[in-house]
Amino acid sequence: MSVESYLSVLFGVIIIGFLILDLGYFNKKSHRISPKEAAWQSAFWVAVSLGFSGLIYYFLGQNLAIEFLSAYVTEKMLSVDNLFVIMLIFSYFKLEEAYHHRALFWGIMGAIICRAIFISAGAFIIHQFFWVLYIFGAFLVYTAIKLLADKQEEHIDYGENKIVLLAKRFLPFTANHHGGKFLFREHGKTYFTSLFMVVLLVEATDIVFAIDSIPAVFSISQNLFIVFTSNIFAIMGLRSLFFLIESVLKRFHHLQKGLAFILFFIGLKMLLGIVHIHISSLISFGVIMGALGLSILLSVIYPKKI
Repeated sequence: MSVESYLSVLFGVIIIGFLILDLGYFNKKSHRISPKEAAWQSAFWVAVSLGFSGLIYYFLGQNLAIEFLSAYVTEKMLSVDNLFVIMLIFSYFKLEEAYHHRALFWGIMGAIICRAIFISAGAFIIHQFFWVLYIFGAFLVYTAIKLLADKQEEHIDYGENKIVLLAKRFLPFTANHHGGKFLFREHGKTYFTSLFMVVLLVEATDIVFAIDSIPAVFSISQNLFIVFTSNIFAIMGLRSLFFLIESVLKRFHHLQKGLAFILFFIGLKMLLGIVHIHISSLISFGVIMGALGLSILLSVIYPKKI
């Protein structure tokens, strides 16, 4: 077995092991995740991700380690918009805080499976048609410009959402959560609960955001091991990040501009490959971290006017 294979096994053990511990022990009973608990969980996943990047650096070299960190940070920033939409979903369905973790857990389980499929498909396409990377680059530049022009909606009527309407057309639903259950049986008939609908929408949200995420991470690295591990580590920390910044997310209103700049830079980097101009992974990482830090700093210095 190669070093990359051993690291892949270690990665699998970490992810599967902590998913089992999470649902089977730490969060066996539904409860509200406190900011302190979320902070510890978030710090843990950041530490594990950094530790894994250290192993990549030691065994596979500096370049792949930097690609891992760049992809990880980019995915984290893309997740901020994802979290904002998830908050709107929870609010619309009046999901009790005690069930937020349960909805996110199963939503992320589905996200891991979807990302594995999308990343594998992306790797196959790029291997067959390398020029697809230039299409990814152009798409990211377009997305960055669109992101700057668009304004986030604070009120969305999910009752008219196509996924909700389609699900209700074929499946019987009840408007209640019924103690955090996905299925509820009454008068001899089985119903899907609103919690199931919430998880369905969280899954759909991740698929939509993956349209930006997957091209972005492939624009940073074409190494399947780096792409997949960085993506999944970022997703694993998504739940704790949700509970940690749920109350302060809107304060960092310049993050969207920072994300737009990062997507534009990554897209431009790929397009420059057409004229054989290469930007090193170290410079790319510096630009990504600089954009993240500056967007947070500007949000603090120039707070959003209410």
